[in-house]
Amino acid sequence: MINKTKRRIFDIIQIGQETDLVSRLFDYLIILVIIANIACMFLETFDELAPWYDLMRGIEYVTLLFFIFEYVLRIWTAEYLYPTRTKKMAILKFLVSFDGIVDLLTILPFFFLSGFVVFRMLRVVRILHLFRINANYDSFNVIWTVLYEKRNQIASSVFIVMVLLCASSLGMYSAEHEAQPDVFKNVFSGIWWATSTLLTVGYGDIYPVTVIGKCMGILTAFLGVGVVAIPTGIISAGFVEQYTKAANANGGLEVNIQTVVVDIDSRWIGLTADEIRRKDDVVVVLVKRNTVVMQPGSDYLVEVGDAMAVYRDVK
Repeated sequence: MINKTKRRIFDIIQIGQETDLVSRLFDYLIILVIIANIACMFLETFDELAPWYDLMRGIEYVTLLFFIFEYVLRIWTAEYLYPTRTKKMAILKFLVSFDGIVDLLTILPFFFLSGFVVFRMLRVVRILHLFRINANYDSFNVIWTVLYEKRNQIASSVFIVMVLLCASSLGMYSAEHEAQPDVFKNVFSGIWWATSTLLTVGYGDIYPVTVIGKCMGILTAFLGVGVVAIPTGIISAGFVEQYTKAANANGGLEVNIQTVVVDIDSRWIGLTADEIRRKDDVVVVLVKRNTVVMQPGSDYLVEVGDAMAVYRDVK
């Protein structure tokens, strides 16, 4: 009876499926609690709302208790999230997982890290997680995939920007220090000017007055337009490649795809799509769980009853 109740609690606190009304209501409750907590955090900065501070503080206490209670439940039911591991190892894996760390960092600032109230904004990540429609090929995952695949090119372009930033700041400091000793006091002042110029912000709080300095400013502005645009082009090309790969994969593998329904004796239960590919050379293309069809992401775990479209990975 206890295990059955525990399993039901786990199903409720996980992202709900369309057929599980209670779980979906719990998701919406979390969203409301997070919004209420963050709204109070912002409203407390308005002196005009001082008479309402006690009410807002009370709402914060209530929402914090809700976060703590939910965190304890997730630790208690971690064995169902990682069924292939022992209970202690499942709890440990949840504690060091991304979701576990985010949950912890949204609670700790209230008790020990009052100066790090910005950590409470991590709760917004929870909302983004709840709103995910597709487990693998949603917008956030595509962005992450593109950034990861293009990491070397992006790093190279950032390195070029940093070199240009340092060169511009040193050059401007040398050209303007004598003319404006109070404005260009050191190289950092040059870095501040170079950053606002390269990124085309141009605050205007620091600017050159000498002829050489103005010429360097014109050159830096032109170079900034071209150099800062490089990462944008790399990322744009990455998006095109990503969607092209998806289109080719969907069009070229249909004849080899088979449908597999996971039963209670399947050795894939509790594994991710990546683990299945490494162990059995089987690629999971699509998954139908209840009435939801999705592409398996890194956080997808096989469950009993999943209908999976798979094909053999020929190396």
